[in-house]
Order: sequence, then structure tokens, then C-alpha cells
Amino acid sequence: MKILFDDQIFTIQHYGGISSYFCELMERFSHDPAIDFRVALRYTLNEPLLSHGELNRYWTHRNDLFSDSRFFSGIQKKVRVNALNHIFRNRAESIRQLKGQDFDLFHPTYYDPYFLAHLGDRPFVLTIYDMILERFSDRYPQEGTVRKGKKLLAEKASRIIAISDSTKKDIIRFLEISEDKIQTIHLASSLSSTQGTGPSPSPMHLNLPERFLLFVGNRPGYKNFPFLIRALHRFFDKEHGLYLVCAGGGGFSEEEMRMIRELGIFSRLLHYPADDATLSYLYAHAIAFVFPSLCEGFGLPILDSFSCGCPALLSNTSSFPEVGGDAALYFDPIDPASLITSVERLLSDEHLREELIVKGRERGKLFSWEKTAAMTREVYESASE
Repeated sequence: MKILFDDQIFTIQHYGGISSYFCELMERFSHDPAIDFRVALRYTLNEPLLSHGELNRYWTHRNDLFSDSRFFSGIQKKVRVNALNHIFRNRAESIRQLKGQDFDLFHPTYYDPYFLAHLGDRPFVLTIYDMILERFSDRYPQEGTVRKGKKLLAEKASRIIAISDSTKKDIIRFLEISEDKIQTIHLASSLSSTQGTGPSPSPMHLNLPERFLLFVGNRPGYKNFPFLIRALHRFFDKEHGLYLVCAGGGGFSEEEMRMIRELGIFSRLLHYPADDATLSYLYAHAIAFVFPSLCEGFGLPILDSFSCGCPALLSNTSSFPEVGGDAALYFDPIDPASLITSVERLLSDEHLREELIVKGRERGKLFSWEKTAAMTREVYESASE
């Protein structure tokens, strides 16, 4: 079976869960004799794809000079040349491949419906990662085009992959799509269970406190970061040696810095950029990973924390109980007292902490990229019948 992926996510995302998902799929498909795939792409700055050098040969029209991560990333960071040209050429390559019709099934990597005019009679499978824009439409009025594109593609897709049952329910509710058309396929962790553990010293750029909670990823909007620091700021008065470490998501914004200073907790918060090795180390050495988000399509950091032996404190909403099961502690993401109670339980009960670490590792074994790829292939086959 010949599968074509397009450029969308590899053009618009430099780093993130969606592009990592497709890289993990393609890596498994590269070992599957039943799957012959290509990704319509000429240039990218996407770190997950550039780090998967074994996938280079699956690009449809690779430009060796501008696709070299060391060369092109350096040029882009210094002078930001060719950005629009880069976008235009990638889209042109996707359209060229679609018009060529040398594939059995198309799997777009995001929600732009541009390809409908060039798809012909070929089927396509759509992955829907979450329904956050629909759940919080009043907070994201500028994303109306994305919502419309997602709805249109969901209606026209041969099959839909939802990355959690929670997301599947939201698709049915907000997009009015038949349940029979949607298949739930869970994700998995890409972090090694041995990275960041053991006696190895802290990465050179880290100067970590002895006791810290860990927050990972983006912080705006539904991520509920202001709730977290407001809930913790009085708790810090009692726990003088406790800190909050934020990994990834960019540096603190002016609004965040203003809030942090007003709460008087500037000295208790640290931020680090985070590659996979750094993330693994942080998970492995944190007292707990805290995920206060109001909604997630899946919640991949949960499995990352399990993989690295880090207890997880999670919102009791959306997909979190589905992914975390009984291997995490849960709190109400709009009730500060609920969060603090969970933190106190973990700090005061070392037996509970060790129990969660063991349960987390066992829970994580239920999720694998091999299983994700195998189930995705089944969806491809059913869509092509």
C-alpha cells in the first residue's frame, strides 16, 4: 500500500507532539514491507524530522543543501532568509505529489483542506489530535479558519483517527460525525526509560534545586499555568526548599513575569529549554510532574513522566484519567485546595510516591509506537476497501 503524507506540520511546526507523532509512525512504517510511504517535502526546520535521519530517503523532493539541519538552521536563525519561499515550495511539492496520483491513500498532517482540489478519487485518513479550539472557541476567535477546515475534512475523510476516547467523544459532539467512522488509537512515549536516570551528572546547563515540581510545555490559555502558580505561592511559604521548574514552552512572557513578581515567587521558579535528554533528566529527578491543563487531546507528557519514573499529578479532566489510569493522583484544575492536597500527600508519603512510580512504569507498558503503527495500518486498509 502506497501512503502519501503532506508537508503541513513539518512546515509550520519546529518542534512539537504532532510532528513527533508522524515521525514515530513513519519510522515504524519504514520497517513494514506492507507500507510504501512518502512525505511531500523539500525543506524543513522541524527538529523531530531532522533528528530522524533514517527518514531522509522518504522525502519526495529533498533539497540536500537547504535540508541539512546544521546549514539551514544556522542560516535561518541568523538572517531568516527564504521563509516564505520555504512555505511556498513545500506546498507546491505537496500539490505536485497529489496531482501525480502515485499513492493509494493520503494522510494529511494537519487541517488545511487545500488538498481536496487535487486528491481525485483517492481516499484520505484524518488524524484529529484534540477539540480544544471547539471547546474553548470564545478564547480562540482567531482560529476560525482552522476549525472550519477541521470540520470540512472530518466530514469528507474516509476514516478518522482520534488519539483518545475523550477526543473521539468530542469529535462526535462538536462535529456531529458518526461514531462508526472514528477509530481511537493511543500515542506512546518517545523518551527512553533510561535517559536521565542513574548516577550521571546533571546536564551542563542545569543548576537544579534538590526538591522541585516539574511543569512541561506551553503555558498559555487552557494550559492553566496561572492557576498552578497561584495555588502554589502560599504553599511555598510552608515548603521553603520546594521549587517549580518549567521545561520548554519558551521563556516567561511579560504577563507571566508580572504575575510571578506580584505573587513574590520569582526566586522559586526556574525555566529551562528542553530537548529530550534534558526532559528525561528533569522527569527522573523531580518530586512530581504536575499537569494542570483544562483539556488535552491525549496528554503525552503523562507517559513521558511514567517512562522516566516520575509520579504524576494530573487534572481530573478530558483524556487524563484515560491515559493515567490508577498510576497518578488527580486534582480539580479549578480548585487550588484540591491541587495542594495532592502535592501534600505526595510530599508526606514516600511509600505513595514509590507506589506511583511502579504503577506508572507498568501503565506506560500498555502504550507503544509499534501498537500505534499497527492499528494505523489497519485503519489505512479499512479506508482503502
